[in-house]
Amino acid sequence: MTQPLPTKRTRAQESRSAVQTLYIAMRHLFIRGFYKPLGVSGEAIRDALMVLRPEIYGSISDPEKVELNGLFYVFQRLPKGIEECRFIKLVSREGLENTKFEPIVPNKRRRKSYRIDEEQIFIEMTRGRSDIYDILTHLTFMYVEAEKIRENIIDHNEEMTREWTMLEKIVQLEKEGEEFNLEVAYTYLSTILGRTYQETVDACERFQNDEKVNSLFHITYWLGRRSHQEMEADEDRVISFSSALRERIGHHHYGEAWANNVKSFLEEEQLLDRPIHIISANLHSVMNTVYGIAALGEKAKGNSLEDLAKFLSLEDSQKERAIIKKYANRHGLTQIDDITGTNISVQILDTAQIDPDLLPPEITCQPDIVRQQKPVIIIMDYAFGEQAYETMDELLKPYKGRKLHVQSIAVMGKAGILQGGKGDLMVATAHVFEGTADNYPLKNMFTKEDFEGYGLEVFEGPMITVLGTSLQNREILRFFLESSWEAVGLEMEGAHYQKAIQAASQIRGTISPDVRLMYAYYASDNPLETGSTLASGSLGIDGVQPTYLITSKILSQIFTC
Repeated sequence: MTQPLPTKRTRAQESRSAVQTLYIAMRHLFIRGFYKPLGVSGEAIRDALMVLRPEIYGSISDPEKVELNGLFYVFQRLPKGIEECRFIKLVSREGLENTKFEPIVPNKRRRKSYRIDEEQIFIEMTRGRSDIYDILTHLTFMYVEAEKIRENIIDHNEEMTREWTMLEKIVQLEKEGEEFNLEVAYTYLSTILGRTYQETVDACERFQNDEKVNSLFHITYWLGRRSHQEMEADEDRVISFSSALRERIGHHHYGEAWANNVKSFLEEEQLLDRPIHIISANLHSVMNTVYGIAALGEKAKGNSLEDLAKFLSLEDSQKERAIIKKYANRHGLTQIDDITGTNISVQILDTAQIDPDLLPPEITCQPDIVRQQKPVIIIMDYAFGEQAYETMDELLKPYKGRKLHVQSIAVMGKAGILQGGKGDLMVATAHVFEGTADNYPLKNMFTKEDFEGYGLEVFEGPMITVLGTSLQNREILRFFLESSWEAVGLEMEGAHYQKAIQAASQIRGTISPDVRLMYAYYASDNPLETGSTLASGSLGIDGVQPTYLITSKILSQIFTC
């Protein structure tokens, strides 16, 4: 007998539709050139976000409670003072860096912003579409929370509450540097936020400890004020996109210039014809691993690589980090700071200038092979979403008619894990691009067994490349985990990297099809676990062991290739 078709969509299906709606709506508004977040044009984004209810935004669907962890997460990624602005304009690099406007760079996103006047701010978008989706999602969340604040400061007589009047005075005192009774202030603020006193105190302390974020008093006041002005005085908030940004997006404008800078350096230093290994990772772990013991000498003697790495991660280790960097610069490491707008700096490591015998014992090395082949290692800082395709695609292209002799490409990524916890490891067997039919199986030189026995859990399987980390909820993630996909984690770059690599090796023929691939990720969060999302804070010292374990495994592959 034929089974009846299900009549009701599952929560996962509704959520996936919401992600697609967000994606399409944001592209439409980008092409249009402007929109009002609280107007009809922004309604599709707001409604889809409320259907999706991403884990990272916590209590976004609660009509009274302002989501405090989500706000802190967002404001660490938005320019300081954006809550005061009615007009937000997303631009490309258009010459503002040559003006007297002071660039504003948030702690957790490498994008420059410029405050033009009291009501307007320009934000540079040079990292591709993913960057635009990311910021539009954060802004929409910010406006949703602002509406809650507005509703909480209006009493049953449609007048401003006493708590709001007192908050105005507190913000003024704070601006003038005068003291006020914090306990009383927390009480007023907790009422406006719809949160308990203790929740408010904890949140205020988190905001206060980040100098690149305004206080929660200040942010609450301005979010509520701008929302009230839009409702009562028709002072609409507007998000717009410059014509230059709309023309350049998707055309590798910044990636091409970035890649040519790197290859130009290789040519000047006569490194272009050497075996090349590319690593996408942070810019400290490879340098510290290769040079740390040799640079510090007796100070590092007897220490394991992990102990050395933990020591170097401390604030008190600035002197030692400077010693390593100076030593590295004298022994083959050159850093190329980005000037193109990609915000991806690069290190070039010429192994002909290192002594393989001084490498830490955690790295497997065949010194004769290293001395004979003299490989060159390109370490590129983390890309962001679709920017991974742009940069890798351009980097793998020939330079002045000369192909690069790429031997291996390694990606050490941060990812959300669907099993296990923060700091655990994932080994990719494929990259599945969310919401599309683009799936990229790969032959990974890493296996689960390579990382076992180090006290960390290791999971092997497909990785989901998502449109944005803030566009996920438990239902979508459980679908990827429990369905036939059996995914182990989610991240934003893997499918984009693999798309560029396969195009270069299988279609263009610009690199060998036998190039060795290494993909390993460490868990920055577990979005399925309450209190373990990205909004709960960074890994801190717990991220040292997985970072340096993956680094040592990558280098072992390179030094025995």
